[in-house]
Amino acid sequence: MIQGTVFKKTIGSYTVHTDDQVLVCTISSKLRKNLVYLFGHSDPSSASKRVMAVDDIQSVDPIAIGDTVILSDSGDGTGMIVEVLARRNKLSRLAADPKDRGSQKPLEQVIVANVDLIIPVFAAANPAPKWNMLDRYLATAEIAEIPAVICITKMDLLDAPPAEIEIYQQIGYPVYLTSTAQSQGLDEFRETLSGKISVFVGKSGVGKTSLLNAIEPGLGLRVNEVNQRTGKGKHTTTHQEMFPLQVGGGIVDTPGMREFGIWSTEIEEDFAYLFREMRPLIGACHFGMRCTHTSEPGCAIIEAVEQAKIAESRYHSYLKMRDG
Repeated sequence: MIQGTVFKKTIGSYTVHTDDQVLVCTISSKLRKNLVYLFGHSDPSSASKRVMAVDDIQSVDPIAIGDTVILSDSGDGTGMIVEVLARRNKLSRLAADPKDRGSQKPLEQVIVANVDLIIPVFAAANPAPKWNMLDRYLATAEIAEIPAVICITKMDLLDAPPAEIEIYQQIGYPVYLTSTAQSQGLDEFRETLSGKISVFVGKSGVGKTSLLNAIEPGLGLRVNEVNQRTGKGKHTTTHQEMFPLQVGGGIVDTPGMREFGIWSTEIEEDFAYLFREMRPLIGACHFGMRCTHTSEPGCAIIEAVEQAKIAESRYHSYLKMRDG
């Protein structure tokens, strides 16, 4: 058995980089389902057993880009993944409508695992940024406890940065203002990527291809070729890949997503925890931890919004997120 990292995946196939080779792997059936057995004897090792049930599937795919895996080498350039090692983190979203997949329960779609940085990429204009979508990306980063930085592209289309940028800078998120047309902010942004595994998230048309080409010539073209094959804006990705950088580290670019559903099985009591500026106020309301921060008198978060200490746009994003 050998160990490697998943750099690419398609339907039913995973490309794994080991210390000295690249293997195209399938996945062990044991990773796809957990069988519950009824043994014919008291001895669990008895061969007399039959499957009683299959444990519920928890995620769309048990393996993600960036996973460290244990595999068997077939000796012909292929292998089989038999184990996924513990992840230090993961970026997930709510998978497409479970009814579309014949399932009655929501499923997790792990986009990437074991990353150092989440980078929401938005254009300053053309298309106009949707700040509520940015708030969803940042909330997901907070769930995963992965550092996030914001990259704004196409700054040459505006005379000044969007006013909303100041909101995120005051909260504590680094913001990089870039323009490939004017070579603005590129060196600083490239340095941020150096030596890190980063994942880009954002809609199609925001200028990611040009940005990636400016960071490393030809990189954006390779990423764009992958996204064209997967189908931009679709829920199910059939081909994802991590691209190594010459400065060290790598980039995973996700196909453009029309929607980004928050996946969380742990933070259900108060989504305000996912907003950095609201977090210190949780529990300080008149109704304490029972406060929903929607209409209660003496709500510390509502009072902070009224006093302009919390941006109204961020508060509205919280309400939408809370209501699903």
